[in-house]
Amino acid sequence: MYAQNFRYLPNNNYIVKTYQNLFPLICSFENLLEASRKARKGKRSKTDVGRFEIELEKELLTVREELVSNRYSPGRYREFHVYEPKKRFISAAPYRDRVVHHAVCNIIEPIFERTFIHDSYANRKEKGTHRAILRYQRLCRRNKYLLKCDIKKFFPSIDHDILKQQIRSKFSCPETLWLVNKIIDSSNPQEPVLDYYDGDTLFSPTERRKGLPIGNLTSQFFANVYLNPLDHFVKEQLRCRDYVRYADDFVLFSNNKMELHGWRCEIERYLQSLRLHFHPNKTKVFQSKEGVEFLGHRIFPSHRLLKKANVKAFRKRLRSMQIEYGQGLITIAKVRDRLRSWIAHASFSNTYYFSSVPRKPFKILVSYYSQSDDGKKPLKSI
Repeated sequence: MYAQNFRYLPNNNYIVKTYQNLFPLICSFENLLEASRKARKGKRSKTDVGRFEIELEKELLTVREELVSNRYSPGRYREFHVYEPKKRFISAAPYRDRVVHHAVCNIIEPIFERTFIHDSYANRKEKGTHRAILRYQRLCRRNKYLLKCDIKKFFPSIDHDILKQQIRSKFSCPETLWLVNKIIDSSNPQEPVLDYYDGDTLFSPTERRKGLPIGNLTSQFFANVYLNPLDHFVKEQLRCRDYVRYADDFVLFSNNKMELHGWRCEIERYLQSLRLHFHPNKTKVFQSKEGVEFLGHRIFPSHRLLKKANVKAFRKRLRSMQIEYGQGLITIAKVRDRLRSWIAHASFSNTYYFSSVPRKPFKILVSYYSQSDDGKKPLKSI
């Protein structure tokens, strides 16, 4: 079991709780085994996962020995771009590193979880996009105005020194700090961000290490840690009662339009301490009744609609899937998975047409290509 320390800070006149002896818990075989179970979820058909799983005990013992002896070194990222809903640079860590990421988060995430506010919804248990949208809509109904905020190039802008300081404030376990620093320092170069802040020299933007790879479990967790002080600033200093954040998208609600404009200025000043900027075109005050886009939906006080761009993109994917299925390039199982994902997303809005119609073209295709993947029985529908 980990131990807790208490440090008294005389200047601030409060006590800080820190944790130690976490590293043996991270390196335990039981924790690594649980981490491998989480890392392989939904990816068991991947080649690198299969290689690791076929000699699971040997691989986990090797990882554990490297961690205990401080010889662990992360591998190279696989880099690629995705283009929906917009172009993003994605970095995928080797599978054994993803196991280590889960092992770290298994132990340290519950400690930070206690410090997170209720209305932070990204990458947390019993939270997620649907609960964030429902909370957003409830707040729309009791407020006339909202301030929708978006941070410019958030993941490429996360400052390593600031993030490490936030983590050091919670942990006094040297080995755990070594491993967390190793993961942060192994981040591959991200999209360059050349922004200046108070006190910077000419070369500060290039001298400071920044940026976390989108796609890492640890990056998602570190993003919540990084913006946790902002959450507390909004709730405790600005006294904003109605607030929702999902990753770098956050919204403040009020019945006073001028109050929201004042809060925007205060938050902009606070973001300087985190070396972040607002996106100039995506941070605005709206009337709640206008129906503002949030997490893939256009949300009104009374109902929810899908974003037009998402519908257009899915229609394009649907046509591509019909062609690929007809040519035998994808299986009916893959088609089912993709359609179920869309139907789950579309069904959350008041859009019956877009959640039901996609089934129909494939019923025609499936009846035409009447053999299943194994060629034994006809497929009546999906």
